[in-house]
Amino acid sequence: MTHRTWFITGVSSGLGRLMTTQLLARGERVAGTLRTLGALDDLKAIHGDRLWLAQLDVTDTPAVRATVNRAFADLGRIDVVVNNAGYGVLGAAEEVTDAQIDHQIATNLVGSIQVARAAIPHLRAQGGGRIIQISTMGGQATFPGGSLYHMSKWGIEGFMDAIRHELAPFGISVIIVEPGSTGTGFGKALVIADPLESYAETPVGQIRSFFGSGNYKSPGDAEKVAAAIVATADEASPPLRLALGSDAYGAMHRALSERLAELEGQKDIAASSDAQ
Repeated sequence: MTHRTWFITGVSSGLGRLMTTQLLARGERVAGTLRTLGALDDLKAIHGDRLWLAQLDVTDTPAVRATVNRAFADLGRIDVVVNNAGYGVLGAAEEVTDAQIDHQIATNLVGSIQVARAAIPHLRAQGGGRIIQISTMGGQATFPGGSLYHMSKWGIEGFMDAIRHELAPFGISVIIVEPGSTGTGFGKALVIADPLESYAETPVGQIRSFFGSGNYKSPGDAEKVAAAIVATADEASPPLRLALGSDAYGAMHRALSERLAELEGQKDIAASSDAQ
């Protein structure tokens, strides 16, 4: 097995920590970023120099560039760059605050874009590599109360889908990972917008109550999801979009089927607007 070097944002918990743990166990190197140093001291004590750590808030673009540049300088080569750091807001569009909107965009969309932009010159100079974007089934399907989160994930999926064409000539590939609901603690970490009474008996209110009840159990196995992401590095031609979880497959299949059916119904009117 080829030992690679990975750069992963948001390694303190969830999929970031699980991927890091699995990769180190495989003998690979990981450059990990986290907002609070110390969260991976246990892994650092075991794996030493194979775990490179830096404090980073991905909403700080100058710090993103400096950290990515330093990681490549210190490690010499990075084969896989993983945009994993993320943030989620739950609430109706009119319930969320301006600050929550700005932070959602800055973290999930702009932060991921800037990590990729910082890494691309290095990947191009070294003759190739891979960018893995952690998205969600919510990057293809939507649910009430998730408008801000969906916006950020649909946006970053569009960005990644486009740059794959730009980067292919340089041997740089792109994978968009779309997990379903997975037991990483993300649901508990959701920021809940202050509720408006008007939404109490609507689908938004129902979803809010569902998450707040503490009874929800994610169907996805986080260890298996992390392992599937790690395994993509061994594939010469992985899919552009990697769906993980039966709930992800079901939700995205329904959403895409509905969109395709609606498009098919517009074939004639679409053609009618062509210049004669």
